[in-house]
Amino acid sequence: METPQEIGTFVVWDYVVFAGMLLISAAIGIYYAFAGGGQQTSKDFLIGGRRMTAVPVALSLAASFMSAITVLGTPSEVYRFGAIYSIFAFTYFFVIVLTAEIFLPVFYKLGITSTYEYLELRFNKYVRLCGTILFIVQTILYTGIVIYAPALALNQVTGFDLWGAVVATGVVCTFYCTMGGLKAVIWTDVFQIGIMVAGFATVIIRAVVVQGGMDVILSDAYDGGRLNFWNFNPNPLQRHTFWTIIIGGTFTWTSIYGINQSQVQRYISCKSRFQAKMSLYINLVGLWVILICSVFCGLGLYSRYKDCDPWTAKKVSALDQLMPYLVLDILQDYPGLPGLFVACAYSGTLSTVSSSINALAAVTVEDLIKPHFRSLSERSLSWISQGMSVLYGVLCIGMAALASTMGTLLQAALSIFGMIGGPLLGMFALGILVPFANSLGTFVGLMAGFAISLWVGIGAQLYPALPERTLPLTLETYGCNSSYNGTNLTTTTEMPYSTTAFQIHNVERTPLMDNWYSLSYLYFSAVGTLVTLFVGIFLSLSTGGRKQNVDSRFMLTKEDFLSNFDIFKKKKHVLSYKSYPMEDGGTDNPAFNHIELNFTDQSGKINGTRL
Repeated sequence: METPQEIGTFVVWDYVVFAGMLLISAAIGIYYAFAGGGQQTSKDFLIGGRRMTAVPVALSLAASFMSAITVLGTPSEVYRFGAIYSIFAFTYFFVIVLTAEIFLPVFYKLGITSTYEYLELRFNKYVRLCGTILFIVQTILYTGIVIYAPALALNQVTGFDLWGAVVATGVVCTFYCTMGGLKAVIWTDVFQIGIMVAGFATVIIRAVVVQGGMDVILSDAYDGGRLNFWNFNPNPLQRHTFWTIIIGGTFTWTSIYGINQSQVQRYISCKSRFQAKMSLYINLVGLWVILICSVFCGLGLYSRYKDCDPWTAKKVSALDQLMPYLVLDILQDYPGLPGLFVACAYSGTLSTVSSSINALAAVTVEDLIKPHFRSLSERSLSWISQGMSVLYGVLCIGMAALASTMGTLLQAALSIFGMIGGPLLGMFALGILVPFANSLGTFVGLMAGFAISLWVGIGAQLYPALPERTLPLTLETYGCNSSYNGTNLTTTTEMPYSTTAFQIHNVERTPLMDNWYSLSYLYFSAVGTLVTLFVGIFLSLSTGGRKQNVDSRFMLTKEDFLSNFDIFKKKKHVLSYKSYPMEDGGTDNPAFNHIELNFTDQSGKINGTRL
């Protein structure tokens, strides 16, 4: 085993690799701006004209929520709290099944562009407006963190200019979103997930070689208590236990996969419902691969620094910088490879930000502009949607400035999703699963769920939980010889674990803080969802929700589930299905035929779902 010596720096080749990644992403955007006649309709721009197949969509789904926060956050999470994080593998499975069997069938058969259109169909336009606004706020906040994360790491390791990196990310993303629409977003994601896996693989292989084999890494991890898979403590206040990850994680991630516009927009862009479900199940494999890679990186990180923790020794100023630090430490003799890793972290960002910008543009145009300005022509709508892409790009860069004051990245990101995604998930669940839910009950339920999850979420940011709740594992520094003065990287952002700029210090701990505010951040979503559900059900029943009759298309029906088994039925009718006059736009998906969607109004012009 080698001893950590001076860590390397970026050389020309690293910048070449990195710039190459950015250029290829931009080139894909330009290609789809002109390929196949370009983006003729809003349907092309926003949902790829509904002609995508399962595999690229699956890779894209996996890439977009495996952002730089995963590349940088998960390994340091494992380093600090142990491999219990890998229990998320089970969570992902439950999430994908729930999404594919409950949310997907309803959204797909309605053929909508924005998930919030569903809320107006099922409830009314005020509920839709609420959902839309919450989504926009949530996504801008999240995207800010996502842009800031890799920029910070880059800055730490390479002295890359922090705000230069932030602005560059925003600009490249905005460019290929505005140029190429959803097709460009999906294909750049496919390219970027390749880069992410390559980046992870180089780090893992090199770490195994340096440390002297897989078994060394695993036995180090075992000795350091990092292989803590089975923590069955049912206490909801412990940050990560088997139950918090399975139950809380399922709520948090279902609000991302089941109802988040940037995900739904992808699987709705598939040719047929079967392709859409396949894309979700294939994407599950992608999620598992990335999870395993990032957990292994965390164990390699621990094995490398078990007796000299760079964080305690003040060589890095935040846990999220450990991965870049490791990369420059073990890959310094291989020019170009550190650049590949940074490109890997950056790809994570680009894929997430681009899907967010595209989704934000779709939601704004479909839910805020089109209902109020009916007279706009196609031309002006397409200009507006491109303008929206630019506007949101700028807003997300602004959010990144705010993100620089928030605590550890992974937790901040998931907390935002929990606080806002939870109540939204409850609202959609009421619509899809509860026949007697009415708009009043749902609206009040949403407000109640939102208020409570904001209360607990903000409380937890102000008064972080005590160490016995979060259970950080020990980190040693006895192996750091004092003569070793590496490039001291503490100059930028002093961010010790989960402290925030708003934190209130040395206060008397009240029972409220020790119990309610110490709730595991993964449960924020569950709290929001359940409060919304219960308040919604109770109010709907007491305001005569049973009297209303709801169109069965807006609900999950028995047929939606049974149709999974159509494949096994007799194949007779397949031969003749082309005998019906059918247009190529919505092949075997009646909800998306041109005929049904274009309502001609008095002036005789066509108002399709176009941008």
